Amino acid sequence: MITEVFAVNQLKKEAPVFGQLSFDDHEQVVFCQDKDTGLKAIIGVHNTILGPALGGTRMYDYATEWDALNDVLRLSRGMTYKAAITGLNLGGGKAVIIGDPKKIKTPELMRRFGKFVHTLGGKYYTAEDVGMETSDMDTVREVTPYVTGISEAKGGAGNPSPVTAYGVFMGMKAATKFAYGNDSLDGKRILVQGIGHVGEELVRLTSEEGAKVVISDINEERLAAVSAKYGVKVYRGDDLYAEPADIYAPCALGATINDDTINKLKVKVIAGAANNQLANENIHGELLQKKEIVYAPDFLINAGGIINVFAEIEGYGRDQIVAKTENIYDTTLDILNKAKATSMTTNASAISIAEDRIAARKKEK
Repeated sequence: MITEVFAVNQLKKEAPVFGQLSFDDHEQVVFCQDKDTGLKAIIGVHNTILGPALGGTRMYDYATEWDALNDVLRLSRGMTYKAAITGLNLGGGKAVIIGDPKKIKTPELMRRFGKFVHTLGGKYYTAEDVGMETSDMDTVREVTPYVTGISEAKGGAGNPSPVTAYGVFMGMKAATKFAYGNDSLDGKRILVQGIGHVGEELVRLTSEEGAKVVISDINEERLAAVSAKYGVKVYRGDDLYAEPADIYAPCALGATINDDTINKLKVKVIAGAANNQLANENIHGELLQKKEIVYAPDFLINAGGIINVFAEIEGYGRDQIVAKTENIYDTTLDILNKAKATSMTTNASAISIAEDRIAARKKEK
């Protein structure tokens, strides 16, 4: 038994970081640790050809450090494509802090993390993500200027969640038009999985348009509060993925479209805020295509948040933020139509557009 455990540990130690399946020619991966505050973090910089890498910090109690590494690699790659396809002069980056934010997050820990961000000299800008609040970004701002999404009271663009949700709403309407011939959500049955800041705002937007919204979350208190606030139903069944509906909106963590769930889905449209919704973007993108389910690529339609925080760097105002976010509607339709015309998956179509922009910029340098 001892020999077997030792062998497993040796395998983990010898598994190459550069050989991780999620490693995609990342420029830099920074491991950060501070004993005094308990900080354990990883910063992933995927690509800076279009500009400095920008991406939020996610704080989550990962089962293993390898899970955390995999997440930061996938998320930072997605941020590269998100910025490129949205037309922003930004690269892709992301950070994860390992631990339960309700238990170990302190101002001292956030400031120490900010100092690590500062050592990159502006190659990476951080922002708010899962497990973080605008106030946390204000704390990070005390030790480094390389942070966005700070409070409006301190001169920032504020919480990006409402703008993120509005972009998802725009993408959802575009995908609905592609699938149904018109973009009205009135009467559509929408399954919203995950009702954090972004998910709740999406519930508000869709229910106000007359959609029949059903919500799901692991937090019973949130379910009760959001259900009462917007008059929407709480899902109490055994398997959300097998539930008949028009639209599935994943707004929690990623990889909910996987080998176990994909054959259960009984929807015509998938459009949500979660990052990396496809567990395997090639295999599961093709399966969705075969099932004739319209998939709005997550890194496109959840780009409202990066549009909002980029405003702090570029100095544009609220009207431009809204206009750029509303443009997600047209871009989504363009990608869906291109995918249909070329027989590509919608995810591959979106990635090809993003990569073309990056390649063009690389030639200019």
